[in-house]
Amino acid sequence: MIYAEMEYNNHYSECHHELVSYLEERFSTVEHGLQGDSWIWIFEGDDKVEIDTFYSMKHQIKSPATDSPLVRKVIEHIGAKYKLTIYEEPEFEPHE
Repeated sequence: MIYAEMEYNNHYSECHHELVSYLEERFSTVEHGLQGDSWIWIFEGDDKVEIDTFYSMKHQIKSPATDSPLVRKVIEHIGAKYKLTIYEEPEFEPHE
């Protein structure tokens, strides 16, 4: 489910490494890649948040869990530096 989307003017590939570095300041387990699309996975215990550009030209913050404490932490951290559109109700991804 999509919880928020980042807002920026550059191409997402130009934001990828800066965003990863910023997330690594706060979260200890971050995996990422940039191959056509940008993807970032953040883990905390059994909780996982995905930030990717698979269905948008902007990074979307996603979690399969409906009540993820990690997704709230990630949104709060990213929102402190970047502009976000936070969805009042999470949106389903096309494959859900």
